[in-house]
Amino acid sequence: AIINKTPPEDLPPKGHFHYHQGVFLLGMEYVYKISKEEKYFEYIKKWVDSLIYEDGCIANYISDELDDIQPGMLLFDLYDKTGEDKYKIALKHLASLIKGWKTNGEGGFWHKGNTPNQMWLDGIYMGGPFAVKYGQLFNDPSYFDLIYHQITVMKNRMRDEKTGLFYHGWDYSKQADWANPETGLSSEFWGRAIGWYVMALLDIEECLPTEDHRRQEIIDIEIDLIKSLIDYQDKQSGIWYQVVDKPEKKDNWVEVSCSSLYVYAICKAIRKGYLDQTFMIYAQKGYHGVIDRLGYDHNGTLLVKDVCIGTGISNYDYYINRPTSVNDLHGLGALILMCCEYGCLFEEMEEAI
Repeated sequence: AIINKTPPEDLPPKGHFHYHQGVFLLGMEYVYKISKEEKYFEYIKKWVDSLIYEDGCIANYISDELDDIQPGMLLFDLYDKTGEDKYKIALKHLASLIKGWKTNGEGGFWHKGNTPNQMWLDGIYMGGPFAVKYGQLFNDPSYFDLIYHQITVMKNRMRDEKTGLFYHGWDYSKQADWANPETGLSSEFWGRAIGWYVMALLDIEECLPTEDHRRQEIIDIEIDLIKSLIDYQDKQSGIWYQVVDKPEKKDNWVEVSCSSLYVYAICKAIRKGYLDQTFMIYAQKGYHGVIDRLGYDHNGTLLVKDVCIGTGISNYDYYINRPTSVNDLHGLGALILMCCEYGCLFEEMEEAI
């Protein structure tokens, strides 16, 4: 649907090194690793090369927004396969930004330069896997320390004891218009933010050394959150809602991208042995729930619907009234990542049998 229609350099937002393209192309990278078809690698490379100059400078990105760190994940395989210095230079530059990131009074990353003291749950995916993978590749465990601290602050400040879910945002200063004046927390559990978080934890822990005790702590947070999410899976459709804990609200609606990310996480946790196979029923139900909502146009092109557009932090009415999009890149990326992980899990199960 995308390759046949859109040259890589035209992926939206065109000319911007941003997580929308980054997540979609990371899904494509997973497809490439499974299929070994070079057309996928070449498509990724052409997009990256349209934004990274030969001297390693990145053409257009916002240096104090975590959303623009995420596409750095694509540089690792490019550098490994080609050995081109520009990818290494760009990696080192993005890693240096993470090292000097602005933090609140508890050492938590600001999500953006213009959101002082605010931690957004999305941010752990936008910067976390990149930082620990960089630390793994270049043997610098200080990046492990930095990201583990982000996970810990989020768990301590943003997790709700009653539901086990995580709020979308926490403002250390309690000054944001969405922040509870006593806790600094936002008011709702937004689906995709939790999806980024639950996916990020698995991607982060696998980069830590096997003997690192923090791996098990991260896995424990992951499993606790997955089990909490299962409580809110819609029994009829198999997928989850835009505001996760309020499925009974008539104006709430099922959302494809968060559901895809949850299924990805459940499948990966089973595949890695962190959940037993009894949890497959939830993965299967979620997977088929997502697939059943896909459509096709008159040319037979796949249409991925019911994906919330990019979203800030606010109240229930704000999330419910956010527009949806068709074939939005970060929605497509979530879908592709889910399909790859689901397929890999079934392949391993069949081999075991």
